[in-house]
Amino acid sequence: MGGDGGDILETVLDGGQACGARRRASLRRIRALVVKESRQLVRDKSNVLVGMFLPLLLILIFGYGLSFDVRNMPVAVVLEDTSPTATDAVAGLYLSPYFSPLTLTNMANAEQLMRDGEVDGIVRLGPDFSRRLAAGDASIQIIVNGVDANQARVMQAYAQGAVAQWNVRRRAAGEPLVSMVGSVTLQERIWFNEANSSTWFLVPGLIVLIMTLIGALLTALVMAREWERGTLEALFVTPVRAGEILISKIIPYFGVGLVGLALCLLAARFLFEVPIRGSLLVILFCSMLYLLVSLGVGLLISAAVKNQFLAAQMAVLVSFLPALMLSGFIFDMRSVPFAVRAVSSILPATYYVEALQTLFLAGNVWPLILKDCAVLAFAAAALLALAKARTRKEL
Repeated sequence: MGGDGGDILETVLDGGQACGARRRASLRRIRALVVKESRQLVRDKSNVLVGMFLPLLLILIFGYGLSFDVRNMPVAVVLEDTSPTATDAVAGLYLSPYFSPLTLTNMANAEQLMRDGEVDGIVRLGPDFSRRLAAGDASIQIIVNGVDANQARVMQAYAQGAVAQWNVRRRAAGEPLVSMVGSVTLQERIWFNEANSSTWFLVPGLIVLIMTLIGALLTALVMAREWERGTLEALFVTPVRAGEILISKIIPYFGVGLVGLALCLLAARFLFEVPIRGSLLVILFCSMLYLLVSLGVGLLISAAVKNQFLAAQMAVLVSFLPALMLSGFIFDMRSVPFAVRAVSSILPATYYVEALQTLFLAGNVWPLILKDCAVLAFAAAALLALAKARTRKEL
């Protein structure tokens, strides 16, 4: 019995030593592959451009070039009544940064300018405006170009607001009001975006797009390039395992993604002055989860497609465009058909957008943040597992 027990103990120890030796050998292989990938990353200037300069370029272009704020809208102000009262009624339009008014006295000329596309709206005061105002039933007509429905609604709201301010002043003086806005006084308060700037809303979404590009596009291209060049075939004849190859791909590009994230956060805070009301550590944690999701998408694409052109096209179609169009970054998903909302609800980018906008503008709203992080963690684990299953050491 003693001999048998000793043999069993010796076998267990030998097995433990063999397992430890295999683990150490695996770590050495991973370390060597990571060094190789890092050197290749630095050597290939296109990777550096995509990983380092593309985030800055995108956030500058989108941040300064994309805005939902409407300013300097050309509008024709038709004063068929040229009395001081009529002029004072539309004075707010001339002082507003939202309008570039053009004063006319003929409605036909204003309509022609609208047809020619030289003005986007018409504010008309009829010839009997002063008389009807004294009688208590005056009105102001607002006509807007409805081709761009969003701009039309904004213009209408701004014009009504300018006249409403004039009504407030007249109410304080006990004078008759314009019937367009009535006699109700509005008291407005904006939460989370007190600057009322679309930039505050857009910049967190831009970070999502940049993380998507860095993770999905770069990894898809790198793996496809190695398939084309035959580098992976050379690796397949070595003891390196498929999982070790994937880990070696993830680590360098994960670092590149974190550098891109740091650049985005600096630009958001100091260039666009977007407040960061939540925890930076939570933002970093959410971003790391989403970066793993993007890397998983890129690795999965490259495992299925071994051509750089096709890999790039698939990365854009599968990751970037859905993140741009269906994540809530630009469009409110509550106003789209149910089928589109269903697709949006399964996209990891949707939850990353929600998490970043919450952390930037509202703060640490834990029910939302925990839900979004849980979805991102599940998506990252599933995608990386699928990528490992699809990556085999075979030609």
